[in-house]
Amino acid sequence: MFDSIHEECGVFGIYEKKGGSVASSAYFGLYALQHRGQESCGIAVCDDGVFRHKRNDGLVSEVFGRDELKHLGNGNMAVGHVRYSTTGGKNHNNIQPLVIRHIKGNMALVHNGNLVNAAELRRSFEMSGAIFHGTSDTEAIAYQIVRERLSCRSTEEAVQRAMPHIKGAYSCILMTATKLIIFRDPEGFRPLCIGKTADGSYAAASESCALEAVGAEFLRDVKPGEIVVISENGLRSIMPDCTKKSNICIFEYIYFSRPDSVIDGVSVHHARIRAGELLAKHSPADADIVVGVPDSGLDAALGYSQASGIPYGIGFIKNKYIGRSFIQPEQNQRESAVKIKLNAIKESVKGKRVVMIDDSIVRGTTCARIVHLLRDAGAKEVHVRISSPPFLHSCYFGTDIDSEENLIASRCSSIEKITKSIDADSLAYLPVSELGELIGRREGFCCGCFTGDYPIDVSGAGSKNKFDSKIHKTENGELTEL
Repeated sequence: MFDSIHEECGVFGIYEKKGGSVASSAYFGLYALQHRGQESCGIAVCDDGVFRHKRNDGLVSEVFGRDELKHLGNGNMAVGHVRYSTTGGKNHNNIQPLVIRHIKGNMALVHNGNLVNAAELRRSFEMSGAIFHGTSDTEAIAYQIVRERLSCRSTEEAVQRAMPHIKGAYSCILMTATKLIIFRDPEGFRPLCIGKTADGSYAAASESCALEAVGAEFLRDVKPGEIVVISENGLRSIMPDCTKKSNICIFEYIYFSRPDSVIDGVSVHHARIRAGELLAKHSPADADIVVGVPDSGLDAALGYSQASGIPYGIGFIKNKYIGRSFIQPEQNQRESAVKIKLNAIKESVKGKRVVMIDDSIVRGTTCARIVHLLRDAGAKEVHVRISSPPFLHSCYFGTDIDSEENLIASRCSSIEKITKSIDADSLAYLPVSELGELIGRREGFCCGCFTGDYPIDVSGAGSKNKFDSKIHKTENGELTEL
């Protein structure tokens, strides 16, 4: 219904040497990661080698009540997952954790990211007799690990052998009967970190905010290409391919991650503040107030205000009670639907020239509706500033960016046409050349959805990128007529 980039997935795992209410810990960890996926969720618990799991469509609070957590019981390990279906669609068999039972023992796998060679792997497995129950990339990862495990002494060795065969983005936690195995792709596309509680328990999660939710102190990020094994012997690191610098998705800082998280040593909150400051430097506006579109536009709006000297104000109220069950409206009802989710505060914007900060524009329809909310509330002018460059290309690493023919920056041949389309008085994006300033380094991040330059070969990843863009990109990320 709403024209926006969807979150990918979030993973969580916990190891308690003495055992305890690990299901409850996983519940709280997933609750902290709910922003990364609101379509489905699941938890698997290991109690001395016995696996119990629950997974279903819905938010964490909808799927897991007291009875469900009680049924999962106590244990010494648990893994959990929140999901938005970037790959595989809405298929119940794709809900994670994937619980695998085979001759070498039980496993439960959770995964954040997308593979670029998933179809190739799946075809290979099917030709050798494998039967797939779902359509997600995660099942291909599981099959590769199981195949390697048949000839290995340990599961971590199987993971090490499997990693060169799986290409793309994967931040994974694998639970066996005796250990947690945490591993991250050699490019480090998606975040993954580990922490430790006061009683000696270890936790791993997509973001540091989930560690704090279970009382764990952040230890460090999992290095790109690293395998971390947590067992009764403590924490052990295997680094077969940790020679590359991280190519973390830059959109983690702009939109995906929670502001209180620290990703690869960089505060998400500070990165968004910096984005606003850079917007003010490159794209000033004569205005009376700066407002942010909740939630990820708020920090950037604060940065724009601080750098420009234009007062910061609360321009919108967001309805925090709209969940996945909100009725999909008919086309002629969508304007009202936007107002139910988001509404402008007339007292803040009436009669004023407004700078509206948002994180991105996808198709442009929702941005236009939000601009109209400000105009209906009495705003004299609306100057839109976007804390990311224009989306011109598809993502193959776990971000649900629409096909290129539906992206407004690919359809429109100039900034002026986009500005007219969203009914703004002016529009400016964050220049591509300034992305490194958000995280304090000029390299070591992926911005392929903005530039079309990907850290790895994506030629076998499908047909998402076949549409020829109508946009010419200048060196500073601006759009011009061809």
